[in-house]
Amino acid sequence: MQKEPHPLIGKQHLIEIKHPMVDPIAALQMKKGKVVTAEEAIELIRDNDTIVTAGFIGAGFAEELAITLKERFLKTGGPGNLTFTYPVGQGDGKNRGLNHLAMEGLVGKVICGHTGLTPGLGKLINDNKIFAYNVPVGVITQLYRDIAAGKPGNLTHVGLGTFIDPREDGGKLNDLTKTQGEDIVTLMPVDGKDYLLYKSFPINVAFLRGTTADTDGNITMEKEAMVLSGLTMAQAVHNSGGVVIVQVERLADSGTLNARDVVIPGILVDCVVVAKPENHWQTFNAPYNVAFSCEHRVPMQAVPPLPLDARKVIARRAAFELRPNSVVNLGIGMPEGVSRVANEERILEYSTLTAESGIIGGLPMGGLDFGAGINIDALIPENYQFDFYDGGGLDIAFLGMAETDAEGNVNVSRFGPRFVGPGGFIDISQNSKTVCFMGMFTADGLELTIENDKVNIIKEGRQTKFVKAVEQKTFSGNYAAQIRQRVLYITERCVFTLAEDGLELIEIAPGIDLDTQVLALMDFKPIMRRPPKLMDPRIFRFGRMGIKEDMLTIPIEERFTYNEEENTFFINLENYYVKTREEVQQMREIVGNMLMPLDKKVHTIANYDNFNVSPHLIDEYVAMVKFSAGFYDSVSRYTTSTFLRMKLGDELERRGVSSHIYESREEARKMMASA
Repeated sequence: MQKEPHPLIGKQHLIEIKHPMVDPIAALQMKKGKVVTAEEAIELIRDNDTIVTAGFIGAGFAEELAITLKERFLKTGGPGNLTFTYPVGQGDGKNRGLNHLAMEGLVGKVICGHTGLTPGLGKLINDNKIFAYNVPVGVITQLYRDIAAGKPGNLTHVGLGTFIDPREDGGKLNDLTKTQGEDIVTLMPVDGKDYLLYKSFPINVAFLRGTTADTDGNITMEKEAMVLSGLTMAQAVHNSGGVVIVQVERLADSGTLNARDVVIPGILVDCVVVAKPENHWQTFNAPYNVAFSCEHRVPMQAVPPLPLDARKVIARRAAFELRPNSVVNLGIGMPEGVSRVANEERILEYSTLTAESGIIGGLPMGGLDFGAGINIDALIPENYQFDFYDGGGLDIAFLGMAETDAEGNVNVSRFGPRFVGPGGFIDISQNSKTVCFMGMFTADGLELTIENDKVNIIKEGRQTKFVKAVEQKTFSGNYAAQIRQRVLYITERCVFTLAEDGLELIEIAPGIDLDTQVLALMDFKPIMRRPPKLMDPRIFRFGRMGIKEDMLTIPIEERFTYNEEENTFFINLENYYVKTREEVQQMREIVGNMLMPLDKKVHTIANYDNFNVSPHLIDEYVAMVKFSAGFYDSVSRYTTSTFLRMKLGDELERRGVSSHIYESREEARKMMASA
């Protein structure tokens, strides 16, 4: 095998040259340039090669190339013992995508982020027929960039404390890999902190996809739902001395493509294959959707509301965690419902939803369209998306939850003999400021109804999901606690949070019995510092919940400010509606914490414009006001509402609290100045 220095990397690095480039002299003599048949392209693959495949479920996947490779193997028995590396699951769970290639002898190893959509590969892994490794999606997309740059690997914190950590399983999926496979992840301390180094490896072949190619091999992606990591993969393979094969829908003449539209330049492309239309669907669900390629914007009112069932209850409770101007990631499955609820509640515009595929803004899709989006603001390569995620760009992530234990660990990657893989779960869950895990409380046969504003369990699920210890640690509760991450675990009947000492039960749904329908169905006893409060009753009612008003309301802690220079305490309760006992208690704590340490009384101005208190909380609210008045030297309150001035004034006077309420801030200030 010839070895020679690669001019782009430097003489100190030796790259194994396994594949000759397409002869440039021959290419000049051909009318079609680099355009070849799928069969001709596949002939360039040799035994033991490593192949990188682009794709996100079905989007961006080179189906024609996969089918042709399968047919060649069935006909000739080769090439064999291939290693496949890819970030995201590429398949439909049945027979498309990498399912074509799940054959013993053809595959020797996989290094990937997800196997759940390729049951054939899962069986080969489970039967110890192939070596198999899981790597987080963000890590592996960034690793391809490091391979292209000639670096030794990708150094990151992502994966610490999970089954990817070499102190756990090192990402190895079966006994064959654990006993005979090499280590692809190593622990590396830097300045006293632990990191993981994911090692580089040469890649010999790329299966990529675009929309249009010219005869020089320049590739555009104008009709693709996402751009993924095509450019990075092409660079990694080219700089490894390999062959880059790109499947396209159509051809253009040399020099006719707009240079700004070219995603993969022709200098990186060796072969172009024009696919049959049936093997070039935009996603595995849609031959072509103009909204996915940003040619058309969809009226959001056309998106139908979700039925009120257990899944919607979970999505609704999760949607209460959305905040204005937040950047959000939505996982596949149940978290997809959060975007639908946000659209129903008309709050989609106040947050920016994203998916790891590279979409930013708009409405992410689900199912076999997952990774695509409609009405999006921007589309970027997936490795750049994970750069943003890993650095802390996400405010909140909504992710699935299959198993959870007392430490707050979550498993979504392995279930008995079934391997699924983490996908982008580890990257996202470890780096988002807030994480909401979403899942049913029990599984396998659970039946319930949502009636009369409460949950009615008809038949309990046979499978416990809150277990003593998760089967595989895809999310580490201990690691999250160490970095002080805010974590919620949301089910249809209760909500937990992650405390320093484990899982704490904080909310319960109306209609649910704590002892028989929660605690008795858990393999461990959760922390309960106080009785869990009821989940918001609006979650269990038909129609909109009105969380738009909640979202646009100023947080309670920002409504109290103290001006030291003027010794004035400002309370801004404009447009605030006190609905819960906890809010009254929070107000009391804020006032006490801010004013008690001053050791002097303050002048106070309170804005009650458009303020309201739930009738059943009037007594508690006025008691809180009376407590606060003990810190005031003087107080003036104002509101433009005549009704509220009379109502609140009467209640304050009846309880012996200063009751005069003014009509404007100016009046209130004048009163205080003259006091």
